[in-house]
Amino acid sequence: MIGAIAGDIIGSVYEPAPIKTTDFPLFQPRSRFTDDSVLTVAIADALLTGQPYGDAVRDWGRRYPRAGYGGAFFQWLCAADPQPYHSWGNGSAMRVSPVGWAFDCEDEVLRQARLTAEITHDHPEGIKGAQATALAVYLARTGADKATIRSRIRTEFGYDLAGTVDTLRPGYTFDVSCQGTVPAALIAFLDADSYEETVCNAVSLGGDSDTLACIAGGIAEAFYGGVPDSIRAEVEARLTPDLWRVVEAFEHRYRVGAVRC
Repeated sequence: MIGAIAGDIIGSVYEPAPIKTTDFPLFQPRSRFTDDSVLTVAIADALLTGQPYGDAVRDWGRRYPRAGYGGAFFQWLCAADPQPYHSWGNGSAMRVSPVGWAFDCEDEVLRQARLTAEITHDHPEGIKGAQATALAVYLARTGADKATIRSRIRTEFGYDLAGTVDTLRPGYTFDVSCQGTVPAALIAFLDADSYEETVCNAVSLGGDSDTLACIAGGIAEAFYGGVPDSIRAEVEARLTPDLWRVVEAFEHRYRVGAVRC
């Protein structure tokens, strides 16, 4: 899941100032983790400890109340009796990547992805975005090639993945929906030859850059077998010790496979 967190940190600088180029430094002094990283860690921690997803998300979200949550999610986070609010936003997809690592059966990946989503994002599009992302991570880590990943996600979820980053970029605008974010993030991955190129593609679309790069980066990490050591070091330097401990514990339990070139 470190690939998702790295994507979030890399994209964080460009969310308030979108760009339309892949020529930019991956890390800057202002690069930081956002709600995408906090909630990804929350899902990973739930998988490690057996805590219900909703409890883990509330616990970690309340530890980091200024991470940049959307208004509806923040109200849910602060509520005495939080209930799903029928969201179709991309928050369900950006936090789900650990599910793709933790289960060895497609049906269970899809079931668990639904469970992570519906604590807040119980709209069909919110659930679909989480399931598509988790399945893409699962397929990537279990050896599927890109043609298979494209075909499976398109068939299972109806997303249009026919374009390229170059054809998508000119007309792409800021979009917080799953249906506007997940296919774009998948295209950023499918149209790249490395983890770094995937994340640069995602950011260059000029939209919700940290979430696009988080989703795409999580899939790319699974496909390429990890992230470069230099990126890992930058992530460790920017995470708090409690967040980093969960990352390391999750990798120790679930990480398999060698780097695929």
